[in-house]
Amino acid sequence: MSGSKPLLATASAIAYIACISPAAAQDSAPTGDGQEIVVTGYRASIAQSIDAKRDLSVIADVITAEDIGKFPDRNVAEALQRVPGIVINREYGEGERVSLRGTAPNLTRTTVNGHAIATADWFILDQLASTRSFNYLTLPSEIVGKIEVYKSPQADIEEGGVGGTINVNTRNPLDLPSFTVSGSAQLVYSDRSDKTNPQFSGLVSWKNDAETFGILIGGVYQRREIRRDGVEVLGYQTVPGAAADSPLAPSLIGSALFQQDRERYGGNIGIQVNPSDAVEINVTGLYAVFNADNFNQNYLAWTANALGGGGTLTDTTVEDNTYVKGTVTSTPGGRAVVYDAIDRFAKAKTASADFDLNWHPTDGSTLHFKAGWTKASGDTTSQPFYEGGAPGSFTYDLTGRAPQVSFTGIDPDNPDDLIFDFASLHQITNDDEEKYVYLDYEHALDLGPLQAIKVGVKYTDHDRETGFLATTYGGFFLPLAAEGCGGPCLSSDFAGGSLPSDFLKNIASPGTLTSYFNIDRKKLEQIFFSQPESVRARILNPPENFTINEKTYGGYVMAKLGGDRWSGNFGLRIVRTDQRSSGNILGVPPGPGTVDDNAFGVYLPVTIDRSYTDFLPSVNLSYDLTDAVKLRFAAGRVVARPDYTDIVPRVSLNPGALTASGGDPFVNPFRANQYDLSLEWYPERDTIVAAALYYKDIQSYIVNRTIQETFPVETATPNLSRCTPSGGSNPNLYDCVFDVNRRSNGSGGTNKGIELQVSRPLWGGFGALVNYTYSDAKSEDGDPIPGNSKHALNLTGYYESDLFSARLSYNYRSKFFIDIDRASPLNQKATASLDASLSVHVTENVSLFADAVNLTNEKIEQYSGTTARPRAIYDNGRQFYFGVRGKF
Repeated sequence: MSGSKPLLATASAIAYIACISPAAAQDSAPTGDGQEIVVTGYRASIAQSIDAKRDLSVIADVITAEDIGKFPDRNVAEALQRVPGIVINREYGEGERVSLRGTAPNLTRTTVNGHAIATADWFILDQLASTRSFNYLTLPSEIVGKIEVYKSPQADIEEGGVGGTINVNTRNPLDLPSFTVSGSAQLVYSDRSDKTNPQFSGLVSWKNDAETFGILIGGVYQRREIRRDGVEVLGYQTVPGAAADSPLAPSLIGSALFQQDRERYGGNIGIQVNPSDAVEINVTGLYAVFNADNFNQNYLAWTANALGGGGTLTDTTVEDNTYVKGTVTSTPGGRAVVYDAIDRFAKAKTASADFDLNWHPTDGSTLHFKAGWTKASGDTTSQPFYEGGAPGSFTYDLTGRAPQVSFTGIDPDNPDDLIFDFASLHQITNDDEEKYVYLDYEHALDLGPLQAIKVGVKYTDHDRETGFLATTYGGFFLPLAAEGCGGPCLSSDFAGGSLPSDFLKNIASPGTLTSYFNIDRKKLEQIFFSQPESVRARILNPPENFTINEKTYGGYVMAKLGGDRWSGNFGLRIVRTDQRSSGNILGVPPGPGTVDDNAFGVYLPVTIDRSYTDFLPSVNLSYDLTDAVKLRFAAGRVVARPDYTDIVPRVSLNPGALTASGGDPFVNPFRANQYDLSLEWYPERDTIVAAALYYKDIQSYIVNRTIQETFPVETATPNLSRCTPSGGSNPNLYDCVFDVNRRSNGSGGTNKGIELQVSRPLWGGFGALVNYTYSDAKSEDGDPIPGNSKHALNLTGYYESDLFSARLSYNYRSKFFIDIDRASPLNQKATASLDASLSVHVTENVSLFADAVNLTNEKIEQYSGTTARPRAIYDNGRQFYFGVRGKF
């Protein structure tokens, strides 16, 4: 799809829908006898969302669940991608994070019932990254009643989002009928794994006749076995000894199989007490567990090691300053191939508990008190890691759809051709916890346009801790004799079973590596876990262990305004952040305070305190041009704090690629001044035609600055062009030069764009939702902006009747830059997906349903700065859901 097609398609759809006679939507308007036809189901949820958007005092969008347990998509992130300005990425087959208005996911603030919920990740690299972006996989969509997407700031809304703030509202028992029971049971089939798994959810809600007390309890269990086929090129680098501006060669070229058993279960509770008209009390709790054990195998041609060890690159073809073809030959002591098999025992958990009190001491006044606690953990409790390698040669070609590799002297299907080089049994933990207290007071006034004054204060105490304990098996290698090996362990001791017969079927080009011997996961675990405790003992990996404490003290004052045909507010939010970050600096000389007995080298524990204060003014104005047309304007200053890993005094090393990433405790937050304009037309209750303009003047981006630094590395296969012997008693210890991505404040930039949306019933039960976003994000120094797709398009067509309802949704986002990875840019090509949903109402209370995700089996394709440098192609396959839902 060319860059102009989404805009043309949207313009045509808007012109068509906007010109339809208003009579086309009259089934939701008053009839001739003064009665109103009541719509239900998906169309009712659209009408409720439009009503909520119209009534909000800020520029925002709303998603409303059509009924209990019937959120529009499989998870909350998937539903959010239907909102103008929001895009997601399905790297593992479903959305996990969201990007809002051309910003990266860590610049979007997510709250649940008005306050941030702790978040931690299941994937090991995300655990180490310690990002602030919320992972929606830990939030079951079944508990959600409504989501508000705030795009303009308001003084009484929690700070922390430069892109915007997403508030997830759970249901309250006093809002439901006296006694409600609902539930669903379904099967999900994933076509890549060829597995079918069960999923269940249920909710019970009760309130007394006086409607002064209610309780709601919900639960969910979901399981899905997934498989992802992939080809990967992990980084590009200059050939050792060549000039800095010479062509780059691929570092690693591999064929990867990722398998995972995803299991999610949890529940929520809501207790609501209204002892009088003046008092409202809500007590809510949430607990969710996401079991995410996974196994990744990758057989790779290792250009970086072969050339770094003195090997050669010949018979090359150069395109776009890249060696896209060539023959690589290693020295006898080097490695032309490496095979990694990584078994991860992974889990993420989220819990929260909140107490919320509203007291109306007099007419027109409200005192609001909210206090709570939230905690999350994301752990890889064990990671058995096998690595085998061998010298030799290979020829590669990157010019096809997928990389092609042909080995000489190495048979990928023969385990005896690989030397068992390396083993580890690491443990990575990540804990996120916050305690908070809010107090707000609003007092109504009758002073002309001044209608109310609202003030508030807050206090939060946040702790983030990441731990990395490494098992090096005594010397970074598995002992020569191990139980289960019958002597010295060989690669063949781990082999067993086979790869799927259709591995890479939908990706491979002729010549792509599609077959290699399989590592038996159970053998891997048996051999590793059978080692004596003294050998399996874990030691501290210094740079990956850090803690952060962040206390915030804040307050705001806001005036609510109104008059004939207009309303608005203006206010000032002030927040002070006290930050304490503790980390370990590796590679320092011994001295006062250093730790000298760690196998990774000498390190220095460091703790740094820092404080800063933000003043965040905001204004929101709305004017009714007619009874059906609203014009809105908003302006304000916003802030998003750096990711936790960015503010730690440490460097995280990737010895295999000789790349690293490091933090700086004095990195400033993202800050921006933003301006918004929105024009909204509501010709009928369930119809909207709207256009919004936004402009964000971002004062400073946090960027990677790549510098070279030297650190100790223990390895038997060093890159001799960048590593020299340390000279000590350990012959495998080298001082190696790393390319270090240091997080720092770069230049500022701008995010500006336009959002167009139309939602309207058409005729005879048919209707459509269309939205298009154009986002232009630029930095002053020309660096690409993470997460920004210039074009995003969502098209949903639906049909609804008394018997059944159906939806077909198309989603498109244009290419975007992800981040710097392995000292190289990581970009993604445009993605498109087609999803479908069908529901048949068997009775008034029971329905059968079927959903499909990624019907067209679209792939994820990534590259490094230029398409001449492919990075990855991933095939996640399709998902199909079949089930029954009931409500009584």
